[in-house]
Amino acid sequence: MEIAPAIFNVGVEDTQIDLFEGYLPVPDGIKYNSYVIKSDKIAVMDSVDAHFCGEWLNNLQDVLQGAQPDYLVALHMEPDHSACIFEFAKKYPQALIVGNAKTFVMLSEFFGCDFADRRVVVKDGDKLSLGKHELTFIFAPMVHWPEVMTAYESSTQTYFSADAFGTFGVGDGAEDWATEARRYYYAIVGKFGAQVQALLKKVSAYQIKTICSLHGPVLGGDLSRYLQLYDAWSSYRPEKEGVFIAYTSVYGHTKAAAEALAQRLNALGVETKLCDVARTDHSVALTNAFIYSKTVFATTTYNGGIFPAMRNFIYALTSRNFSNRTVAFVENGSWAPVAAKAMLDMFAASKNITFAAQSPKIRSALNADSLAQIDALAEELSH
Repeated sequence: MEIAPAIFNVGVEDTQIDLFEGYLPVPDGIKYNSYVIKSDKIAVMDSVDAHFCGEWLNNLQDVLQGAQPDYLVALHMEPDHSACIFEFAKKYPQALIVGNAKTFVMLSEFFGCDFADRRVVVKDGDKLSLGKHELTFIFAPMVHWPEVMTAYESSTQTYFSADAFGTFGVGDGAEDWATEARRYYYAIVGKFGAQVQALLKKVSAYQIKTICSLHGPVLGGDLSRYLQLYDAWSSYRPEKEGVFIAYTSVYGHTKAAAEALAQRLNALGVETKLCDVARTDHSVALTNAFIYSKTVFATTTYNGGIFPAMRNFIYALTSRNFSNRTVAFVENGSWAPVAAKAMLDMFAASKNITFAAQSPKIRSALNADSLAQIDALAEELSH
């Protein structure tokens, strides 16, 4: 598919995969994008996952129509984008491999070959002329691997963004892009907000018509929506004013408390989202916590600490720099409730967190006293 003058997508669709990176459900599959620039010289941008080398090479052959590629540019060395580089190098022995110093270290680690006799090592800001087309390399370390670089093609104003602006799914439409792009961002890139902010600042100097990520649809038209969302996500700004209630429950009493809180908040006109984090994929729960301005963590005391699913969820948030939010705790404990303090301790290193003054405590099951505490928390969170 031609996506810009003389630029083609030769990627593949993976609809058989169940877990991306071995743990993230992708019910709608995922794309591994690779691009070809057919200029005076021909550059291939990245490869694909190892399961699709044959299909990718066939796609490449169809676009090349007998021409020989001059370069393979490796923007990102994660195996879903680099696994077929060695097969490409064998099929096209005259082609040079373009990467940075860290790229070639990883190539050696993955393939036992650093392509010393055919490599082009580039630095941040370097240009690669293809004739009518020219690439400028814009380094993006830790978005989300250390060797990552992106590239801007000036004649078509096309930005090859590596994994940035990537999304799950194999659809071509951009209307629902945000839903799965958000989940992809927070699950995979979310820890590296500062690095994404640095990249956004760099690319703001370029006029961009098209964004070509390594996952998901090619983005064109009005790009402001995508850029604004990426700016919000990477600066950890809430997208909505409202309350996300994350809970776990052993015998249903903590669930009842969470539902009671949601009902009271709704009655006060507060947008509320309720989620059992033991029964919801953590990437979906993560996304909701980052969307809303306030999050309530409601869980049971378990083995003198926090119920495991809640502990894992909070760890997933704090390890991704969860910040700029209001946080509240609801704990349940039949004889020695300590979950609230244990949850608070998990946020010790988090920045810009406001903790609610109200922290309802349930002794086994809801009663008039604990419901009054729930009411007080709802009132506090409504302001």
